[in-house]
Amino acid sequence: QVHLVESGGGLVQPGESLTLSCAASGSVFAINAMGWYRQAPGKQREMVAAIQGGGKTIYADSVKGRFTISRDNAKDMVYLQMNNLKPEDTAVYYCNVGIFLATMYDSENFDSWGQGTQVTVSS
Repeated sequence: QVHLVESGGGLVQPGESLTLSCAASGSVFAINAMGWYRQAPGKQREMVAAIQGGGKTIYADSVKGRFTISRDNAKDMVYLQMNNLKPEDTAVYYCNVGIFLATMYDSENFDSWGQGTQVTVSS
């Protein structure tokens, strides 16, 4: 079992930036891929970005060029640098971990989630 704690959310204006952090603990020895997801009110949870242990990354089309995912393998941490935030980025952001990068695309592949961190982009 892996325990996930997200942090760094907040209220920002359009065009501003935020960095989210996620700490993984527990059975982290099997983790290869780490990812960020978000769920807006009334919408399904969707993948935002994911990163493999070797550094390969994938992004949702809606965030390409604005968001950057990174990780610190020594600390079992994953980060999401979000630039040029838009109102449509407003959501609760979650992280999750897996073995294969390909499985990170579909949020339905995960049974458990952390508490998430709220990101609100509004003027």
